[in-house]
Amino acid sequence: MEGSNGGFEPPFGPRRNTLISMADQQKFSFMVPAALLSPDDIFNGATQELLDSLKEDRRIERKPAGIHSKAIGDYFSVWSITVPDGGLIIVGIEDDGKVQGLSHLSQGRLNELERAGHVYCPDARYETKRVAVKTHDGRDDFVLLIRIYYSDSKVVETVEGSAFTRIGESKKKLTYDEIHELQIDKGQVDLEQEPSRTPYPEGFDLDAIRQFADAVRTASSMTEEHPDEEILEYRRLGKRAHGRFVPNVACALLFAKDPVSEFPGCKIRFLRFDGEWEGTGERFNAVKDELLEGRVPQLILGAEGLLSAQLREFSRLGSDGKFYTAPEYPKEAWYEAVVNACVHRSYGLRNMNIFIKMFDDRLVIESPGAFPPFVTPENIYESHHPRNPHLMHALQFLRFVKCANEGTRRMRDTMAIMNLPHPEFTQKDSGHAVVRVTLRNDIKHRRMWIDFDASKLIGEAKSRGLSQDEHRAINFVAEHGSINVSQFQRLTGRSWKSAKKTLKRLTDADIFAHIHKKNAERDPEAHFKLKESLLPKNGR
Repeated sequence: MEGSNGGFEPPFGPRRNTLISMADQQKFSFMVPAALLSPDDIFNGATQELLDSLKEDRRIERKPAGIHSKAIGDYFSVWSITVPDGGLIIVGIEDDGKVQGLSHLSQGRLNELERAGHVYCPDARYETKRVAVKTHDGRDDFVLLIRIYYSDSKVVETVEGSAFTRIGESKKKLTYDEIHELQIDKGQVDLEQEPSRTPYPEGFDLDAIRQFADAVRTASSMTEEHPDEEILEYRRLGKRAHGRFVPNVACALLFAKDPVSEFPGCKIRFLRFDGEWEGTGERFNAVKDELLEGRVPQLILGAEGLLSAQLREFSRLGSDGKFYTAPEYPKEAWYEAVVNACVHRSYGLRNMNIFIKMFDDRLVIESPGAFPPFVTPENIYESHHPRNPHLMHALQFLRFVKCANEGTRRMRDTMAIMNLPHPEFTQKDSGHAVVRVTLRNDIKHRRMWIDFDASKLIGEAKSRGLSQDEHRAINFVAEHGSINVSQFQRLTGRSWKSAKKTLKRLTDADIFAHIHKKNAERDPEAHFKLKESLLPKNGR
């Protein structure tokens, strides 16, 4: 309806100026607590009884009758940006809930209030209505209810170029960087396509670019007649301008020698905690703290190597006499979580890095930014809406991702195959949004497999120098108390001679003690145990 809401027709009909009678209001009835009502519920079923029961919160802002229409203009931006439903302004009720009413205002002042959004925040989508009330002194009167709708397609700014959001019951003005980040999320600004500040070609790894270009040429049946820069432009990783190639942000994240100089948060911080909680200050309980930095392919490879070394593999003897081995988490699940964190994170939050946190009972991957537009925890297995599609498609040629929306489903299914809980996808908002993926190892049900961690027993330095089979032997002894050559042979598939040699090597390294009868050529009861000095204090 032109002239009432910036040219937008409200989704629930035109702007209403008619007064809703007290009798008609009684027809509306809600059987749920007022705190659970949506802005639409409140707007459509507004009664004085309902309005009296509400306080200012994430949905509602109250303003007195004397408010100038310009002063409420900011709130059209507030509610247009506040997810998921926008909100409401009630004009004619003071902050303390005292009902003043608006009937004493001139028609001109009422028109100004009803047109405030059009004048001071023209991109806002809203509608208004008047609700009959009794004032604090018992007069029949009315208040103005303004419903502003959330905009998922753009950052709605005031005529002064400011934008605001709602935190609790407070209005917060957004910084330029925060507006820019929201514009990226809503598709108004394509950060990937913005020119990189890294100088070309001296700031880029030309060998890495050549490998990528070769992969594209092979997949696209192109020849060497197409130079590397033409391939980059073909894959939307930059443009030629004034006779030279200008790389964009996606190109820098993939191939810059030092992407951290442009994006300080292009890092992964790995933290391994002792136990199932994260301490702070003097109780900070990280037993390993390692920082990876570099371009995105390097981050993925570095995280893959680090997690492969840190995640445990457990073996047990089944009732059929065979040994069964299982990883702590399926690689398909944690690798996909790491790749998603690198590909779908918000690089507009330049200073924030990715966290990988390993606890005894879970693995947590946190990436900066909210879920990409239209993606929620509820539809994540069906949605495919990458925040950085050009980065993601480039990684497909480098064989890091498959670019299908089955990645999260593969995480879920591989966890289920191992009888582990489904991945948990959540978003936390504390200043800046962060997406968190949690994989749980169901430690309480798998305690017989996960009693000890070899690196805790023998130390991180010694642990790094051991082979995978040596780790298996130590984990097995930590779980079962001892191991003999035949058991280790069945566990690893080695020959008897090779199995014994490995166990002796662990004995020579002061990790195992060899328990056997002295001077006996063969001792069927011979076995290997952890050295007494390595046993936990509670004994094993």
